[in-house]
Amino acid sequence: MNAELLGIIVMFVATLLLSIPLGRYIAKVYAGDKVWTDAILNPVEKLFFKLSRINPAREMNWKQHLAAMLTINLVWFLWAMFCLLNQSWLPWNPDHNPSQTPDLAFNTAVSFLVNCNLQDYSGETGASYFTQVFALMFLQFTSAATGMAAAAIVFNALRDRTTEKLGNFYNYFLKSITRILVPICIIIAALHAFHGTPMTFKGIDTVTSLQGDTMHVSRGPVAAFVAIKHLGTNGGGFYGTNSAHPLENPDYFTNTVQMIIQILIPFAMVFALGYYLRKKRLAWVFWGVMTIGFLCLVIPTIYAEIHGNPNIAHMGISQPGGNMEGKEVRFGSYASAFWSIATTVISTGSVNAMHDSFMPISGMNMMLGMMVNSFYGGVGVGFLNFFIYVILAVFMGGLMVGRTPEFMGKKIEAREMKIAMIVALLHPFLILAFTAVASHLTAHDANMGWWFADAAGKHNASGWLNNPSYHGFSEMLYQYTSSSANNGSGFEGLADNNPFWNITAGIVLLFSRFLPIIGPIAIAGLMAGKKFIPESSGTLKTDTGTFGILVFAVKVIIAALAFFPALALGPIAEFFSMK
Repeated sequence: MNAELLGIIVMFVATLLLSIPLGRYIAKVYAGDKVWTDAILNPVEKLFFKLSRINPAREMNWKQHLAAMLTINLVWFLWAMFCLLNQSWLPWNPDHNPSQTPDLAFNTAVSFLVNCNLQDYSGETGASYFTQVFALMFLQFTSAATGMAAAAIVFNALRDRTTEKLGNFYNYFLKSITRILVPICIIIAALHAFHGTPMTFKGIDTVTSLQGDTMHVSRGPVAAFVAIKHLGTNGGGFYGTNSAHPLENPDYFTNTVQMIIQILIPFAMVFALGYYLRKKRLAWVFWGVMTIGFLCLVIPTIYAEIHGNPNIAHMGISQPGGNMEGKEVRFGSYASAFWSIATTVISTGSVNAMHDSFMPISGMNMMLGMMVNSFYGGVGVGFLNFFIYVILAVFMGGLMVGRTPEFMGKKIEAREMKIAMIVALLHPFLILAFTAVASHLTAHDANMGWWFADAAGKHNASGWLNNPSYHGFSEMLYQYTSSSANNGSGFEGLADNNPFWNITAGIVLLFSRFLPIIGPIAIAGLMAGKKFIPESSGTLKTDTGTFGILVFAVKVIIAALAFFPALALGPIAEFFSMK
């Protein structure tokens, strides 16, 4: 077996083996059972609740949960905007990085708030250490914890009883940080620091290379930033090139660690559901559906990248290592291709290679991962997106067997289906509608002053694209797909730091983050208040392979109907043009 192939298999298997006990631990934390961290962290959590005057024992209904979530997110958005607009005079700015423009600050604040981390700036020059730590890294913790708390609310609602009380949002939120995110991040940050990732508040260092050249190397609290960047499926890089940067991701060991931890919690949350509801078989069915979808995307991508560009091959030119354009030699085609699909199906959005340089089929698979947005998905929210597909599958399955659809002993009725359909259709609407607008403006080379002006003052919309034709369309489609999936990665052939892209992508980010959280919580809250119906011979069993196939088919059909025409104009057309 190829050593590179063995490497990615080890990454996947190691993640699975670690995620099962972590899922059991997460279930115990959310259920309020005794865990080994109680002795250390109970006093810390009690202090937080005492200072904030929050009673964690006060049960909330689903509407109160949503009100709490939206309120604190608004406060964090305002704080991030303040930091970004004033970082030039705030402390911890040894490199004297300027404040961000209002449109860029809006995009950045929203992006980190919603767990997307779409970066229209270069980290080492676009943000001060103060902003990186107290705004961006802070939001990477809170956005991840928000998604995990939302999943915990749905877990609670799916238990076999009738209730309107679904736990306490602040309790789930704080425990997600103190019991799960912070402890693991400390370990990951230490591993990176020992492998050469900077962890300092000193400014740019001047070094002399082996060739005698003088270089200015940016430093900072990178190791801590990288840990939560991946564990929380955030993806925002400390450096502009993200995990392709040799200080952010020094070697194959750190690459393996980063690969494992960005998949770890999405895997674990599925198993946590099984332990929380005492339905382990259901968790394995859900995980199996997600894994089949993941493999359908990752295998063709690895194949395309290791075989390289067919046009170059037809010229008789050797391509050692496959398509190595835009890739780091220390990782190779296998690990880069595996990362590209993992980071897009999980909604991490970090990169260890430039996605703009991948083969067309690879680019299509990355976009499909984000378009489906529930093959594992981001921490917490990935399960919420999957939950919507489960509701749709249960409804269709119920129609086929001729009885009222039921899931977890609760009837799925008109209100739940309307909410599920709105959430399911919102994602393609945001992607396709905004891509159509951007494509129209690009095609007509619209000149509308400041709205299209980039950092250099260039005003024509056609200046957005560094690549023509099909690939140029793919760049725009990818940007809105990444925004709507709360992913944050990009093809990077797009000149996106201008008011048009910053504001329109920011709007997509807001709608695509909160409505897909509000919808599943509302559905779960409505279901929790219904009478529990014991399982009977006519009940559609959801913990079987048959139901798993139904869920997978629903995903494929919705994605194909919604996105195939757009993909045909971009990566599919580019693929056939290379023939």
